[in-house]
Amino acid sequence: MSFFSALTDYIASHPHLAYAAIFLLALSESVPVIGAVVPGTAIIVGLAALVPSGVLTLWPMLIAAFLGAIVGDGLSFWLGHRYHREILLRWPLNRYPELIARSEAFFERHGGKSVFLARFTPGVRAFIPLVAGMLRMPARRFYYANILSAFVWAPSHILPGVFVGAYFSVAGAAAGRLAVLLVALIIILWVIVWVVRHAVRRGIPILLANLERLRGWASTRDSWMSRQIRSLLDPSQTETKILAALALLLVAAAWTFFGILEDVVSGDPLVRTDAAVFRILQDLRTPWGDSLMVGFTELGDTTVVTAIAVVVFLWLAWKRAWRTAAYWAAAIGGAAAINTGIKVALHRARPTENLYSGWSDFSFPSGHSTENAVMYGFLAFLIARRVRPAWRLPVALAAAIFVALIAFSRLYLGAHWFSDVAGGLAFATAWLALLCIAYLHHQPSEKGGGGLLIVACAGLVVAGGFNVYRRHAADMERYAVQYEAPSILAAEWWTQDWQQLPVQRIDLAGEAEEPLTFQWAGSLERLEADLAQKGWRSPAPWTLTGALAWFTPRPDPMALPTSPYMERGRLPSLTLVHPRGELGGTSSRFVLRVWATDIDLRNGHLTELWIGSVVDERLGNRFPLFTLALAQPDANGPRDLLAASLDAGRLVTRPDHSSTPVWDGQVLLARDGSIPANPGTGALQEGSASRSPRRLLEVTPRNYQMHE
Repeated sequence: MSFFSALTDYIASHPHLAYAAIFLLALSESVPVIGAVVPGTAIIVGLAALVPSGVLTLWPMLIAAFLGAIVGDGLSFWLGHRYHREILLRWPLNRYPELIARSEAFFERHGGKSVFLARFTPGVRAFIPLVAGMLRMPARRFYYANILSAFVWAPSHILPGVFVGAYFSVAGAAAGRLAVLLVALIIILWVIVWVVRHAVRRGIPILLANLERLRGWASTRDSWMSRQIRSLLDPSQTETKILAALALLLVAAAWTFFGILEDVVSGDPLVRTDAAVFRILQDLRTPWGDSLMVGFTELGDTTVVTAIAVVVFLWLAWKRAWRTAAYWAAAIGGAAAINTGIKVALHRARPTENLYSGWSDFSFPSGHSTENAVMYGFLAFLIARRVRPAWRLPVALAAAIFVALIAFSRLYLGAHWFSDVAGGLAFATAWLALLCIAYLHHQPSEKGGGGLLIVACAGLVVAGGFNVYRRHAADMERYAVQYEAPSILAAEWWTQDWQQLPVQRIDLAGEAEEPLTFQWAGSLERLEADLAQKGWRSPAPWTLTGALAWFTPRPDPMALPTSPYMERGRLPSLTLVHPRGELGGTSSRFVLRVWATDIDLRNGHLTELWIGSVVDERLGNRFPLFTLALAQPDANGPRDLLAASLDAGRLVTRPDHSSTPVWDGQVLLARDGSIPANPGTGALQEGSASRSPRRLLEVTPRNYQMHE
């Protein structure tokens, strides 16, 4: 019996302990500090999921939660009423002055109904009853709101868990394990949110302390650098926290950019991820999507960026904000110049040829991403300093979303690799942070703020609209995908050209995975029919029942869905499974996955060529909550099993691969009966058709050609 089965049985045998735990958890939700640390709500919801399986009963659970909520609020109210503000001076409440202040403001704003509202408000939830007692709220009025809120709170937290448990009741033996998993996931998410919040809250003070030490170090020296540091970190400045955040952003963005640059130069897995992302997005393209993404790309073209930059510069000059205008020009001009310099230095080719000419034909980093991120980022920075605080976040979000759409359009249209866009955004962020630090350091005049947003938007509407109107039709043709499928003679593939296909599967992260030990020429329907006679069959589909089979203690391997492994951004076109049978083992299976190559074989007509891998999957329980399918490293045994299942096949050895115990370098070639052994010249028959242009191209994305 597994741990979680035993735990579920124990709860069923001792339900009073579960109800007592619910009472204490509901109580802890109302206790200051403890309520902010203990994930009581998450555990209560998880326990409620056990109700449909009969482990626990609904009404005792509701009563326990109801009473626990009342007692918890009552205890906090009594503490506040008994000790007044003296309790705030004691540990641990003296560690949370800001939260106490927020709670008092919440109580002053909402009055008596704050006790009811706080029950459903994170943050102040555990402090409002204490504050109500300190501020002498009448006990009758408090308990009226307390009981009413508990009456609503208990079912609102328990019934969702019951519904989840009822939904999962189809899992049978897995219901209890799913409930525990649900609790674990909720707790993990809660811990992540808690850690991030506290990291941000405490990270800024730590950064400020380090900057203060840096200022102290600079004050003991007399050099140009130390004088600049002292001036930048002058405590009399009111922007110290913003400067600290910008400094942290500068370091993080610069580190990211140079990391991407290193990967691009050295050809690390990130570069292999580029091809996978490229394939995925190109296979998702539609005419409507093309039109939309071309429009966003045109809004980010250099002509539009230049027009907006000039309009804003002239506006600032007219307002005599000369220093701000200089920073504006340096931001955009510097970003464009550095971006071009890096492109010329690296000479990295784009995913598609003939899109641009000159230095614009080079790919890394993305000019659209860099220039637009810098321009709209610095524009948002200038505007945010001139508007009310409530408008700052919407301004920043609008700029970020617009830049993200432009950057994504470059990926969607195949104009850039993923690393080009990521590197461009990272460089733009670092450059922008550096400029903002310098801007705050020199504190230029805020003149020219009025109307800046209107001027910039007007420039975007006029210049962007004109550019879209003038170029959209031509750009739709320019960025359109023209299918160009490579083809080889069937006889040459059978004898030697099979070596042109990839050796290993490359996953979405760019990592090399299992060897690709199978190549098939012909239709997948014929392959599936041939293998069905040898015991191969389609895996269980990814339905709710199939997915829940992973949570049963000892599932049947043939009843489990297979993982959709990707090969260079492409999902398998065919997946088959085979039981180990006489080979031994009831908790394992063989899995065949076949992917398209988009290489055609010529043998009088066009025949599709496929590539695949066969793996031995063993079921394991490294985690007690669910079953894992662990692929074994041996590639020879699974391939030999597949070879025994196919009559028209032969094993060939890759000459460039050294034999190892894991893989001997052999690949299984197979074909259906429509491909003769000696197909001759392979001239196409009249009327033979190529495949649909919606299919992806060959192994390298270079074959995506664009119309001039």
